[in-house]
Amino acid sequence: MSGPLIFYVRHGQTDWNAAQRFQGRIDIPLNDTGRTQARRNGKTLAELLGKAEGFKFISSPLGRSRETMEIIRSEMGLSPSTYALDESLIEMSYGNLEGTTQAEMKAQDRDLYYQRKKNKWTFRPEGGENQEDVLVRIRDWHQTLDPRGQYVVAAHGAVGRVVRHLLGGISVEDAAQFVFPQDKVFKFHNNSEELF
Repeated sequence: MSGPLIFYVRHGQTDWNAAQRFQGRIDIPLNDTGRTQARRNGKTLAELLGKAEGFKFISSPLGRSRETMEIIRSEMGLSPSTYALDESLIEMSYGNLEGTTQAEMKAQDRDLYYQRKKNKWTFRPEGGENQEDVLVRIRDWHQTLDPRGQYVVAAHGAVGRVVRHLLGGISVEDAAQFVFPQDKVFKFHNNSEELF
């Protein structure tokens, strides 16, 4: 899929990430490791883009993505608060799993745990979304972007897996199983993916 140039960053680590706890829409702040990761990504973007003239910056509205974006912009020598929010970039809802660790999920319901493990793309927890649902809103969001535009985006892991499939030409199977790093910058352009 051709279209805009997008540099995509997952928010830095939170304590819930470190504990392998489903976060979803619960707004957990970055921890010190996460802030270090965001600074690293900001330095990488500064090296790649300089002052990023002509780029638009967009974040998920959740605090962990906003803090990541603000750290990135500070590292780039830009005003930390000058960026847009887009509700479409909010993390996938994990419904009644939010707050639960993966180990707790396995202990509470082994069948459900292995059902998710077998097909992460279409697994929908009670009251939550699956990655097909996220794909619909990310496809709609992508169509609102200027096809000649340049963007820096800070969002989430499940959203990032969908972005990899939609914009990077990654198969659903590979995208669903991907453990999205928090200390890397992804570049998507013309149906290709680069990692920095």
